Amino acid sequence: MPVKVYKPTTPGRRKASVQDFSDITKKKPERTLVKRLKSHAGRNNTGRITVRHRGGGVKRLYRMVDFSRRNYDVTGEVMAVEYDPNRGPRILLVRYEDGSKAYILGYAGAQVGDKIVSSEAKVEAVPGARMPVEHIPQGMFIYNIEFEPGKGGQMVRGAGLAAQLQAIEGKYAQVKLPSGEMRLVMRGCHATVGRVGNPDYRLVRLGKAGRKRHMGWRPTVKGKNMNPVDHPHGGGEGHSPVGHKGGPKTPWGKKALGVKTRKKKKGTNKFIVQRRKKKKK
Repeated sequence: MPVKVYKPTTPGRRKASVQDFSDITKKKPERTLVKRLKSHAGRNNTGRITVRHRGGGVKRLYRMVDFSRRNYDVTGEVMAVEYDPNRGPRILLVRYEDGSKAYILGYAGAQVGDKIVSSEAKVEAVPGARMPVEHIPQGMFIYNIEFEPGKGGQMVRGAGLAAQLQAIEGKYAQVKLPSGEMRLVMRGCHATVGRVGNPDYRLVRLGKAGRKRHMGWRPTVKGKNMNPVDHPHGGGEGHSPVGHKGGPKTPWGKKALGVKTRKKKKGTNKFIVQRRKKKKK
């Protein structure tokens, strides 16, 4: 999917780009596979804001994507490539031999008429095929990987991403994630062969604040621009440095920037063979 760049007819158009929707084959979603998506503006069930800067945005329907694909050993045919406003990759409308329909994550190179299958046994490792990682040839790229067998895909679901199956030893398979982290997953966990589609999605430049508002994101204000009562970085004459003992803080006084926030959950860290690569400064 190439990125489409318009002529700079207005300041908002200058250096802005949009997705090229030439790969979309069906505009309206399947009515039986969508549901209403209620906007909560970042608030939880008690009404408190737990995610800041959310609100407004264009109304959209939620496409019920099947991340598990438990319709085993039933061949499906790709009926359409559709746009999903809730995620970066395209989604595929699949019709199975038994007559049922489902949405799945689109893989790179997906075409209308492709045949796909999901199985608990070994099947041909072609893009879109889903099976346990123990049956996938080593060195292949995979996505939509399960943390636990039967739980449904949770890892590597973003546009253009793929993990690489490195080795299978004992009860576990070693997978290299897009971040560079090496992780162990149980060999019975299912994964899909190939790469997630729509790789150019992350090259799109919004160009103006209004497009961010359409997505449901409200403006963000720096802490140093606030008053001391509103943020630990606030106050001072003009733009003062943070000047806090212990470095930058969150709006609630907790340490920020460079501080590890990963919770030491029982049984989680032992599956990480190698941490993600650090970004070069």
